[in-house]
Amino acid sequence: MHRQIAGKLTGRVTKWIVLAVWIVLLAGAGGLSAKLADVQNNEASSWLPASAESTKVVEELSGTIDPNDIPTLIVYYRDGGLTDSDRAAIEEQATELGNIDGVVDQKVLTPAAAEQIPDLPFKLSSDDGEVAVSSLTFNFGKNGWNDIPDAAGQIDEIAKIDGVTVHLAGYGGQARDAAEAFEGIDTNLILITLLVVVVILLFTYRSPILWLLPIISVVVAYSVSGGVVYLLAKYADLTVNGQSQAILGILVIGAGTDYALLLVARYREELRRHDDRHEAMAFALHRAAPALLASASTVAVGMLCLSFAELNSTAGLGPVNAVGIAVTCLVMVTLLPALLVIFGRWIFWPKRPGFGSQEPNTSGFWARVGDRIAKAPRKVWTVTAVLLLAASLGLFTLDSDGLSTEDTYTKEFDSIKGQKLLVEHGLQDNSNTVQVVADSDRLDQVVAAIDGVKGLGEPTVPEEVGDGRSYFEATVGADISSTAAFDIVEDTREAVHGVDGADALVGGGSAFYLDTKIASDRDNRVIIPIVLVVVLFILVGLLRAVASPLILMATVILSFGAALGLSSLLFKYVFGFAGSDPGFPLFAFVFLVALGIDYNIFLMTRVREETANHGTRKGSLIALGSTGGVITSAGVVLAATFLVLGSIPFVFLAELGVAVALGVLLDTMIVRSVLVTALNLDLGGKIWWPSKLDRGDNTVDPGASEPEREPVSV
Repeated sequence: MHRQIAGKLTGRVTKWIVLAVWIVLLAGAGGLSAKLADVQNNEASSWLPASAESTKVVEELSGTIDPNDIPTLIVYYRDGGLTDSDRAAIEEQATELGNIDGVVDQKVLTPAAAEQIPDLPFKLSSDDGEVAVSSLTFNFGKNGWNDIPDAAGQIDEIAKIDGVTVHLAGYGGQARDAAEAFEGIDTNLILITLLVVVVILLFTYRSPILWLLPIISVVVAYSVSGGVVYLLAKYADLTVNGQSQAILGILVIGAGTDYALLLVARYREELRRHDDRHEAMAFALHRAAPALLASASTVAVGMLCLSFAELNSTAGLGPVNAVGIAVTCLVMVTLLPALLVIFGRWIFWPKRPGFGSQEPNTSGFWARVGDRIAKAPRKVWTVTAVLLLAASLGLFTLDSDGLSTEDTYTKEFDSIKGQKLLVEHGLQDNSNTVQVVADSDRLDQVVAAIDGVKGLGEPTVPEEVGDGRSYFEATVGADISSTAAFDIVEDTREAVHGVDGADALVGGGSAFYLDTKIASDRDNRVIIPIVLVVVLFILVGLLRAVASPLILMATVILSFGAALGLSSLLFKYVFGFAGSDPGFPLFAFVFLVALGIDYNIFLMTRVREETANHGTRKGSLIALGSTGGVITSAGVVLAATFLVLGSIPFVFLAELGVAVALGVLLDTMIVRSVLVTALNLDLGGKIWWPSKLDRGDNTVDPGASEPEREPVSV
């Protein structure tokens, strides 16, 4: 950022203008941010691309089967067997259940009614007499999944029988559980995250008041970015779901606090060199802004790379978080500096940085670490790299083939209990079917083709859907998102695709999850290389070199491998998770690379700045001593905020939080401070190739003094 601009942003008059502008923006966007949950689209069917086979089935059946239908099961269980009065009560409840708003045609299929239907391909009563099921379908229109919790509450009030346990299963039960898992995500999660950050800032600053300014700034950033995302979701068809909203809040608060820590640290340095606080902030902003802007650009562009994903949910996450990062960076280079100069030096109380006082970083912990590394840098980076490589071996334990419904959450929800009862008592979840569409004149051959598919129930009576096409369904005898269900779908597709001239397609619930996995695998292969190339180009432009960006990318990839390897071991042997979501590796990679490179940017921009006066080796030690404390604090903040994702009982978010937190700590404590510094000290000026920034073989001179700073116009 040019000195003149930096000075004007923090001038004696303009600081008040900046504050006023953000107050107006907050007033306008705050209300919109509060309504962000209203524009969420948590429908699974909206996540897949149009090219997926299950999506094509939905399109063909749109005139026959409403894609907004939500099949729901009410599971009744009595240990020792349901009594005649229990069964009578189940039948009596059907009428009242059918009157709940949203029930399709007021139809409830009960066990007694099912017995009167010939050739029904599923049972609603177990052979041992302990379990009975009533089946109904809700339809609330588009985004109707948001209405399921209210309807489920009415079911809970109606479906009561003394001594009988009742569970809500099927799609409706799963939707209710998902809503419960993400309940309060726009309030509770943010409040918990802010509380964690406040505690860390109090410990970092050791000031009872300074923490307020970064917190105020990140709250403004979150509110304004939420308002912008709301407008994009409402008017630009941006896909926002509970998952992306959760990550948005965590990312804005974590990254925003990181940027605040870096700026405040640089401002405190300049306050010791300048008597006028406006001039000190102009210097601080001028020198810190390039690193902040480069960091934000890296994260935002890395997030936007997700737009190349086939999965709409993943593609939507990119713009959502890119908006959050862009707004956060803008707040931190405008509003936060204005607040700091408005309040003056007293905001640092009780340790006010007086003009002319000594900068403590020159003799602090990280300065001493740098001196130790300087004694044998090659040995240090070699040993560190070998240890990180060893940690990466844990990747061989990572299972990202997907999770069953039972394994998707960190606690056992009601629908999972109902599903277990169905399995234990020989019943199938009849809400989970394959939907087979084919040319009508080949339908008999298609039906015959699936006869030998193991795990597939009897087909229903075929129905015409128009244009010479017909469809039928068959129950899948496995959990909807399990590997066993995927095998059944794949076997079904192989069988029907083999019927010449049928143009057969297979969709349904398990087919959707299988197609999600296929799309995720494709996204992993495509997007990860794109992110690497984009981030590399950003580093080349920032550092104006080729060697150092290549070295930094190698260290970040090594850090990612180690973080994911260690995380995988934790998931399997400590937390007992059954595996990972297919999209987990991509999400972990994008966040760890984008955020991990941040800390190298913070360090290397300072190294480049000091190299011009002290040479690479001495400049690396000065940079480590000056930035070590603040970058470590920033890493702890970001790690703690991502760990808060574990408060949501959703395995994917818990795993993502752990992996990113672990990776960030590795980056700040080991990769950035030890590995990169050791490489800089070993290679010296060679890291700037082909730049001529430092062609000399500068030795480390502990007695070198800081250069004089040129004046800034304020």
